[in-house]
Amino acid sequence: MADWKNPPRLFIPGPVKVDDDVLKELARPTLGHRLPEYAQLHGDTVDMLKKILFTEQNVFLCTNSASGIWEAAIRNCVGFDETVLCAMCGAFSDKWASVAKSCGRNVEELKVEWGQATTAEMIDKKLASGKYAAITMVYNETSTGLTNPVYEISEMMKEKYPDVLVFVDSVSAMVGLPIHFDKLGWDVTFASVQKAFALPPGFTVALVSNRALQKSKTVPQRGYYFDFQAFAKAAAKNQTPTTPSVPHIAGLNYQCKKLVKEGMENVWKRHKEMGDFVRGWAKDNFDLFCEERYASNTLTTIKNTKGIDVGATIKAVQAKHNTVFGNGYGDLKNKTFRIAHMGDINMADLKELLAWIDEEIN
Repeated sequence: MADWKNPPRLFIPGPVKVDDDVLKELARPTLGHRLPEYAQLHGDTVDMLKKILFTEQNVFLCTNSASGIWEAAIRNCVGFDETVLCAMCGAFSDKWASVAKSCGRNVEELKVEWGQATTAEMIDKKLASGKYAAITMVYNETSTGLTNPVYEISEMMKEKYPDVLVFVDSVSAMVGLPIHFDKLGWDVTFASVQKAFALPPGFTVALVSNRALQKSKTVPQRGYYFDFQAFAKAAAKNQTPTTPSVPHIAGLNYQCKKLVKEGMENVWKRHKEMGDFVRGWAKDNFDLFCEERYASNTLTTIKNTKGIDVGATIKAVQAKHNTVFGNGYGDLKNKTFRIAHMGDINMADLKELLAWIDEEIN
């Protein structure tokens, strides 16, 4: 039976560990979500997120997992007579294509093998047909530990395909990796807070461009819960269209204050240093699953070249040290394993974890 009084420390790719100071913020007395005190909290949080994510456009606070915004982007911004190109390179980018199909939209796939990057050249070749209204892609594929070259892709698209809407899943990227939303020219991006924000799951930050908001006015059957027009109307009053998770917003506000104080260049540098450290260990002991130039700075997927029993190793580390890391995802289970290095995880944490894994495998 799970020991809720002494839960394991998490180095899985989300949720990651939540520090005690953050948990205290989540336990603050709740606020009535239609009262001025809540509006102040909401507005302050959005203002900081705009600084952190380099945008003057729309920031929506969403009480749901990030999967909901997969659906929201499609239902709000792609008409039934339009076609969306879905760039697919792993489990979560693949799922977004499935969601788009389930919304009744026309979908074409741009698929590469898991562990390979989607490049600007590949996307350029597809978009040259002129048949697509939008594209979906994943910034940081959590299943494979791969970071797509989204800045290169975005520069190419701004120059050659400025009318194509750009939807980017930034779930395991946001704040751990750079996002200059307005400069990139994206239309929708989002992240659940249990990754690099280091909060408990169940809440999502979504950025929506002004042109995406305008497009949504023309799309019928947007649904109720994820209607961007309803979000925008509420956001103008520092509110949400439906009841928000006030504790999550209190915790998010606290984490944003820390990020603003640290400075985003320093935050990204810290994540890169942790990524370099774990990658060095992985290359000394195993190998990286994806090409190193595309390897993520928020989590590392390690190829199990030694053929260790990954599940048994995870159980042993948990039994001895009350700490868990991640097995491979889906078809990559036991063929790979994953270690998160994002949020409030630090270098001392990682050195400790990797030493414990060393004890089990050597």
